[in-house]
Amino acid sequence: MTTEALCTAVAELPLDDPRALAAVSLIWREAHLLDARRYEEWDGLWAEGGEYVVPIDRETTDFASALNLVYDDDRMRRMRVERLVGGFSISAAAAARTVRSMSRFVVTGREDDAIEICAAQVLVGYKREETFVLAADVTHRILFGADGPRISRKVVRLVNSEDAVTASGFLL
Repeated sequence: MTTEALCTAVAELPLDDPRALAAVSLIWREAHLLDARRYEEWDGLWAEGGEYVVPIDRETTDFASALNLVYDDDRMRRMRVERLVGGFSISAAAAARTVRSMSRFVVTGREDDAIEICAAQVLVGYKREETFVLAADVTHRILFGADGPRISRKVVRLVNSEDAVTASGFLL
C-alpha cells in the first residue's frame, strides 16, 4: 500500500471489490454519524491505534514532523469526543449543524488486511446564523479484522488548509 495517497493516484484498483464496497459503506456511515453528532458511536468505528489527521500542508506525509490542525491518536480523539459531548467547552456549546457529502471514491492501496480509499468531501455547516462550506480530499485506511472494518487512519486535506481556522464545533 502507498505510504499516503494524496488523492492524485489513478484508480487502478477496482471499486467493485467486496472490501472496497465495505470500506465505502463504513465511510458513509462515518459521515452520517458525524452529521448527527453521534460522536461516541463515531469513535467506535476506529481501530485501536487509529490516527485522525488534518494537516496544514496538503502535501505532507510526515504528520509527526509537520504542523497540523489536528493530529489525534486514540487518547486525543477520545478527549476531543468528550469535549464535544460533555457540554463544557465552547465547541460543544455552539456546535455547528453539518451536512456532508462523500464522493469520488478511488482505491489507492490494498494489503491483505487493509484498503486505502481516497474521496472528496464537501461539508456545509451552519453555526451562529452563518453558513459555510468546506471541501477536502479525505484518505481513509480501513483495516479488516474479526470485528469487521475499522478506520485506522483518516487524513483530511482541506482545500483551504493554510487559511485562518476558527473554532469549528464539529469533526471533519
